[in-house]
Amino acid sequence: MRYTLITANRNYSSWSLRPWLLMTALGIPFDDRLEPFAKPDNYEDFRLFSPTGQVPVLIDGDRRVWDSLGITLYLADRHGGIWPEDRDARAYAQSIVAEMHGGFSALRNDCTMNVGVRVEPKPMSPALQRNVARVQEIFEEGLLRLGGPWLAGPSFTAADAFYAPVAFRIRTYGLKVGRGAEWVERIIAHPAMKEWETQALAEEWREESHEAELREAGTITQDFRNAR
Repeated sequence: MRYTLITANRNYSSWSLRPWLLMTALGIPFDDRLEPFAKPDNYEDFRLFSPTGQVPVLIDGDRRVWDSLGITLYLADRHGGIWPEDRDARAYAQSIVAEMHGGFSALRNDCTMNVGVRVEPKPMSPALQRNVARVQEIFEEGLLRLGGPWLAGPSFTAADAFYAPVAFRIRTYGLKVGRGAEWVERIIAHPAMKEWETQALAEEWREESHEAELREAGTITQDFRNAR
């Protein structure tokens, strides 16, 4: 039976990007169902298909699997390539995925994901500076210690999918991550990422609370999104 993956707006939804990119990049077939952020609070609408009132959600027959990490773990039991084969690389990948899933709150809050714009950010808070420095460490360790070109070795894995939204943020806000910029360029050039970006730029709707977060983050210098 074919999976159904429920996600939200390409321009905003960093959590949706993770499993969508993972499944697309690894060639795991699924039906793509988009439920957009139509208003500031989508909880009741999303509760119709998601027990948390959030996306993403994976449908596998009569089974629902929610949360990007939950979906990743579920898929890893059924498909190869989610984690590296090398045990050291696998431990690293699983650790940095868990770290991203549970941390980096300043990066999420101060640099909201918006694929289609470029922003001159406000001065970084100490918390954001620490987050960006830690991201740089992660990227450089993957490239230097594990040999790259992906974050956990020679193959694209869940580690790359989980940090892909950060790559968009780095580009949007011009964040500096040292040699980690090599990985940022590589992941943004991935065909699946290009497909996500194309869909993001084509979206005509705007959701005001997300747009307000963007204005709070800094000054928009370029907007490549489809005009409404």
